[in-house]
Amino acid sequence: MVLSDDEVADIPFSTVIGDPTIRTEIEEHRAELYLDHRFNDNLSLRSLLRYTNARNGDVGRTLNVAGSSEDDRNFPVSEGAGNEFYETFTIQNDLVGKFNTGSVEHIVLFGLEYATGFTSFRGEIRDAGLFDIFNPSAFVPTPITDEPFESIGAGETQNDSFGIYLQNQIAIFDNLQFVIGGRFDTFNQEDVFNGEAREREADAFSPRVGIVYRPVDPVSLYASYTRSFTPVGGRTFRGEPFDPERGTGFEVGVKTDIIPDRLFSTLAFYNTTLTNVTTADPDNPGFRVQTGEQRSQGVELDIQGEILPGWNIFAGYAYTDAEVTEDNTFPEGNRLSNVPEHNFNLWTTYTLQEGDLAGLGFGAGVFYVGERAGDLDNSFFVDGYTRVDAAIYYENENLRAALNFKNLFDTEFIEGSRGRDGVIPGAPFTLQASISWEF
Repeated sequence: MVLSDDEVADIPFSTVIGDPTIRTEIEEHRAELYLDHRFNDNLSLRSLLRYTNARNGDVGRTLNVAGSSEDDRNFPVSEGAGNEFYETFTIQNDLVGKFNTGSVEHIVLFGLEYATGFTSFRGEIRDAGLFDIFNPSAFVPTPITDEPFESIGAGETQNDSFGIYLQNQIAIFDNLQFVIGGRFDTFNQEDVFNGEAREREADAFSPRVGIVYRPVDPVSLYASYTRSFTPVGGRTFRGEPFDPERGTGFEVGVKTDIIPDRLFSTLAFYNTTLTNVTTADPDNPGFRVQTGEQRSQGVELDIQGEILPGWNIFAGYAYTDAEVTEDNTFPEGNRLSNVPEHNFNLWTTYTLQEGDLAGLGFGAGVFYVGERAGDLDNSFFVDGYTRVDAAIYYENENLRAALNFKNLFDTEFIEGSRGRDGVIPGAPFTLQASISWEF
């Protein structure tokens, strides 16, 4: 999908921008192992191991829009070739212990997380001519003999990260609890691009505190403060590595028991600020500096639980005000891309409770995502959409099997935007089967 007259072009989602015979084959493998072990009533361990890898071969080809159109119809396209391989491994361990110090109850979480990833790539590109988005059958790509490929680089990257965290949930009284904790992260990246080697290191401590107070039995008030850490790749004009992006979040809310021990609601107000965002260097074109800041604030309302035996519901609405608050390139106050102001979802299930078919269940839901900015410049917006899903499942003490029907009515919608380079069409009707066994 491409832009025409600062709007998403009105062309069929099935349109292939380029030569439909040019394809990229990707082979991907995933494996995941989850362990949940309870030593006794007061001590438990949760462990997760995840491995993924993917590759495409040397014959991989792609066609992409390579620039804007002078007439909002004929767009330049380029043909890319090359190969790519990535591999990731993650292990996470959480140890949860419960104990008392006098009349004060403690639930302590201690965790370790390690992740490593490797990526290698080689790429080349060439001009493939002009593509008429309203007459795709007329496209004739530039022959190989007319336009040779040019290398856009080759390299490999190794990422390693380690996190250690500790949290204590303290119940001082029956109606008053505190949460205090922190996490320390270290990150190391080594990469080689076109023969030039670079190394980046970063570390940060991220605290977390919270309080929950229940003035009366059906109502709980809470507040929390958190910090986050995200490594940033790249270097400044002077060759200095970027500092990690830091997030600061505040949240206050109220939780209410609509039906005691069965149906609950949560109303939350939040404010999150992201600093150290990279933005264009005004003194050195082509380079970036860390002066950017982005803020998201809003309100969320959730209702979830069991209305009647076997009948469960989850409904949620969110209003989000997400904007640029400091930047060298984009005006302050611009909306963040791909963030809707309004978001609503409703999902309900019913499971048969008695008889030979006990454990058989059905689910259905509707999901609404509002209009979103297509880029940080707010030069265009993508329409909102409504999607309907459904499910049939069976579960007992050990087994769960399910058929999920995603986008049940095969609605055409835009999932997200890549800026002015294009948008991402949403997945059509999809049938997904799953089965799990607990032991």
